[in-house]
Amino acid sequence: MLKRIGLLILIVVIAAMMATFTAINTGMVDIDLAFAKFTQPLPLVLTVTFALGWLFGILCMGVFALKLVNERRILRRSLRLSESEVTSLRGLPLSDAD
Repeated sequence: MLKRIGLLILIVVIAAMMATFTAINTGMVDIDLAFAKFTQPLPLVLTVTFALGWLFGILCMGVFALKLVNERRILRRSLRLSESEVTSLRGLPLSDAD
């Protein structure tokens, strides 16, 4: 619960900082994409850049999370196999080493 509140506060602070920064920096920006040229307001460009960076970060973390889930699945399967082997070995009688 505390983590969610902290995350919500962090998001609100970042959004407020972004809104303040874009409100202070008014003006137009030329954007050249090599195949097209645009003139857009700076607050719009900053907001779009922020949103694209956020989405890219989520995508990267999603790929990392999927790798961890896959590794966890493999380790659980290995653990089950090892536990079943140990269980079967416990049922065998002990032999003397004479």
